[in-house]
Amino acid sequence: MKTKKKSASGRNAAPRRSAHRGAGRLSLGKGEGEGEGRPADSDRRKSRIGVLIADDHSVVREGLASLIRRKPDMTVVGEASNGREAVDLWKQHRPDVTLLDLRMPELDGVGAIKEIRADNENARIIVLTTFDGDEDIYRAIQAGAKGYLLKDVPREALMDSIRRVHAGETCVPVHLAAKLAERISGETLSAREIDVLKLMAKGKSNKEIGSALFISEGTVKSHVKAIFAKMNVVSRTEAVASATRRGLIQL
Repeated sequence: MKTKKKSASGRNAAPRRSAHRGAGRLSLGKGEGEGEGRPADSDRRKSRIGVLIADDHSVVREGLASLIRRKPDMTVVGEASNGREAVDLWKQHRPDVTLLDLRMPELDGVGAIKEIRADNENARIIVLTTFDGDEDIYRAIQAGAKGYLLKDVPREALMDSIRRVHAGETCVPVHLAAKLAERISGETLSAREIDVLKLMAKGKSNKEIGSALFISEGTVKSHVKAIFAKMNVVSRTEAVASATRRGLIQL
């Protein structure tokens, strides 16, 4: 009888130990399954491309923000209505990519790029503008912009450019790159010649320009002649129109 009791006790004990081990394995498997391949919400947010939008037109800002927020791999970290605010928000949020208009109040796009890059030379900035003059493109790229796009760019092309610039690439469409190359290879106007052009655009005579710049009328005539030759134009009107189109001056 004693032998039978031991056998019965042995049979009863074994299933309990087995059930306990099985329960342990089930609990461990559930824990692994919950963690595997399911990052926390904070991790998913960190993996998104943080974009700062800077444009002085509220409709443009809101449209860009709405478009970007629809993308699962992007998020809007801030919206600025002028260049000064863009710099302040950049320093506050440190976005992955900044979309920046070229002409804004308080501080223009090129000025904002320079200030941001002075803080961090690795800042990734895309100029998104309506201006396609070779001087505009040159000044933006020279300041440190990694991309230059026009506002009529297709939506998906814009999204792709954000991803590419975030990855470290430079994005300038072929037709704008051609203008940039022409600007780099062509003759450049001196700072004094630009000053003369600006006053020409205001309708000033050679005498008035000389008085404003504290130079002789003869010196003004020499500058005007050089401007015509470098810009390949034959009149003041043509010079001003070409300079405005290229982004050399702003009316």
